[in-house]
Amino acid sequence: MGNFANDVRYAFRFLRKSPSFMCIALATLALGIGANTSLFSIVNSVLLNPLPYPHPDQLVRIAETSPLSKRGGVTYMNFLDWQRSNSTFAAMAAYRSEEFDLVEATSTERVQTRMVSAEYFRVLGVPPAMGRSFTTAEDQPGAAPVAVISAGFWKRKFGAARDVLEKTLNINGEAYSIVGVLPENFTFLRNDELYVPIGQWDDPTFRNRGIRLGATAIGRLKDGVTLAQAQSDADGIALHLAELFPTTNKSRGVALYPLKADLVGNVSDFLYVLLGAVGFVLLIACANVANLLLARSLARSREFAIRTALGATRGRIVSQLLTESVLLGVAGGALGLLMASYSTKAVLSALPAALPRSAEIGMDWHVLLFTLAVSIFAGAFFGLTPALKIWRPDVYESLKKGGRGSSGGSHRAQGVFVAAEMGIALVLLVGAGLMIRSLAVLWSVDPGFNPRNLLTFSVALQPSLTTDPPGIRNRMHELEAKFAAIPGVQGVASQGTGLPLAGDNSTLPFWIEGRPKPATRSDMPQAVYYLVSPGYFDTLKVPLLRGRYFDAHDNADAPTVLVVDDKFAARFFPNEDAIGKTLNIDEIGMRGQIVGVTGHVKQFGLDTDATTKWQQEMYVPMEQIPVKLLPIIVRGVGFVVRTASAPQTYATPVREVVTQINREQVAYGFKTMDEIITRSLAARRFSMFLLGVFAGVALILSSIGIYGVVSYLVGQRMHELGIRVALGAQRADLLRLVIGQGLRMALLGVAIGTAAALGLTRLMTKLLFGVSAADPLTYFGVAAVLTAIAMAACYVPARRAMKVDPIIALRYE
Repeated sequence: MGNFANDVRYAFRFLRKSPSFMCIALATLALGIGANTSLFSIVNSVLLNPLPYPHPDQLVRIAETSPLSKRGGVTYMNFLDWQRSNSTFAAMAAYRSEEFDLVEATSTERVQTRMVSAEYFRVLGVPPAMGRSFTTAEDQPGAAPVAVISAGFWKRKFGAARDVLEKTLNINGEAYSIVGVLPENFTFLRNDELYVPIGQWDDPTFRNRGIRLGATAIGRLKDGVTLAQAQSDADGIALHLAELFPTTNKSRGVALYPLKADLVGNVSDFLYVLLGAVGFVLLIACANVANLLLARSLARSREFAIRTALGATRGRIVSQLLTESVLLGVAGGALGLLMASYSTKAVLSALPAALPRSAEIGMDWHVLLFTLAVSIFAGAFFGLTPALKIWRPDVYESLKKGGRGSSGGSHRAQGVFVAAEMGIALVLLVGAGLMIRSLAVLWSVDPGFNPRNLLTFSVALQPSLTTDPPGIRNRMHELEAKFAAIPGVQGVASQGTGLPLAGDNSTLPFWIEGRPKPATRSDMPQAVYYLVSPGYFDTLKVPLLRGRYFDAHDNADAPTVLVVDDKFAARFFPNEDAIGKTLNIDEIGMRGQIVGVTGHVKQFGLDTDATTKWQQEMYVPMEQIPVKLLPIIVRGVGFVVRTASAPQTYATPVREVVTQINREQVAYGFKTMDEIITRSLAARRFSMFLLGVFAGVALILSSIGIYGVVSYLVGQRMHELGIRVALGAQRADLLRLVIGQGLRMALLGVAIGTAAALGLTRLMTKLLFGVSAADPLTYFGVAAVLTAIAMAACYVPARRAMKVDPIIALRYE
């Protein structure tokens, strides 16, 4: 311990006497360790940490399956049967995310709300901090309206008043009594502010087994019950329901998934790829610092020779060098931790939709332990090379040279480090280049409409219109007319199901008149459906291929009409004209004739739409939907507005129009279509962004590395260069000599990196779109850029070599 304390004190003195060396080394390590810490904090929070609920391994997602979907939502009536009949779950709950209108004295606010069954908070193991949760009696149609609120809502609206349980809220025109307040920081998927009983929702379609007006179901397994046992139990219940309700439940099953795996989804692939990539950045940083320490150890060879001559053992000298390097690594780790805490927040704020569980991402003891381990490893790693270099010192030669020059072996060691840095940098640059090319290809994909200058939003109509179907239609007409009158608005349309690429559309089963009707709903073909007003096609610029669009004559009193896309027509009417054919959509009580065929719109993603099972699409007129469905629209009818200039600037006049008509109405959810498309590519953008950052850091570090080594070698070869000049060498000869030496190291790194990249980028295949993992253009471009930068890094020391004065160089030596 005494020797160790002496080593630490000497290391501090050594680093303090070399401030420039210390600053460069610390900055290099902070970049490498900080990048690793930042990404590990994300991986740790998203993939490694358990869910923040009691006994999270017991939590299960319950999905309803069909021949067309293996992970769908559940129909509420089936959920109730599973809840009653199962023997393996301690509790089971259903929920549905909504947005309700909070009506106040002078304004109406749209509030994120979750409709939940009575056991929702019991399943998650999170009781309210104040008051209580819902009872089974309250989770029924006709029960008194009650609500549980979040801690944030309690503070925002009631100033954390202790008498909040005596208050009521006007939600959607009804008075809801507050019965509970949730704990601080409770969240599940999103930060909902209101929770209301889902069983009170009296919408008839929600309680229809044949209509998947879906909910999501979760459950908590009983102690000692495995997922396989629960799956077997659920399968038996599904078979029994198929016997009881063959029309709706034939071919329907149940699939159980660990809740954490379901929430995380498929992000683990690209997170582990990024973690491997950032590990390469750390290796480059270690190689850089190892080169610096190697250069300093060679300059200290006289010091080591004197120590050895005075009796120091090789172990003591190696111990001293490793102490210095580990101390440097720990200091770099501390700076890297500080850098990671800020950079992680910046990345998440720039790309908030890219990751699940993003609200849980932060620094914990796992991250601190990881940073400490990486710091010690890095210190030992880059300290090992100079320690091994002086393991067998030649005392006589070192004392005779007095620290001048260095051996060819040291040059080779430094050259190997530089080649390794360049190779690793090439791997990262190729990965980033492939991701950039993939996104470029995706942005050039035609979505089937023109997304430029489109503003999308929703309007929650006044609650009193729920019982006035004609009033609902009149209000929608009034809103469209008022929006169209706003200066700069070029087109307006309303829609009631969802927008392309927004991830919120549904499918409907149907059967074609004139052909045998399928026996059950499960046997019917399905299509993505859109409820739209006549102006929808012109506003979005969806191309018409045959027939016509909807027009003003297609109202509630006219025969029902439909429009389908070309994929629908090609699949169901391959050898005949789809126009004039009649479709029966029993679930919403419609029978309509096809009057037009449009181009296909990419509903599920620019990159994934072609692989989905539901390619075919049909459009239903908003004017002709059954009266029983109109009350659903009151909660929120969507609008699309095409503008002459920046779409977001039209949000304020739209809000003014909505409140002028009725103050209980609220416009919300303003997004441009470009934002929706960008959001649909969030995971790819996140991967590209981080890979690009890592590749940029790697390029900078490797450039500094090759510059430092070539500059050091030029300094060591001043005597040789002076002799060459004295013997007649020209400046161009020296330039070629120095740049050639650096170029050989760079080209070796490019060759090694290309071979490594060809193998490693195959791990990115799932992240690429329209680009091969062995894309020659990317490889050639990256290699050319890397070589050019390496030559530029060699040029400055080469210029110094060209200016050598042979008399001064020889006299100095």
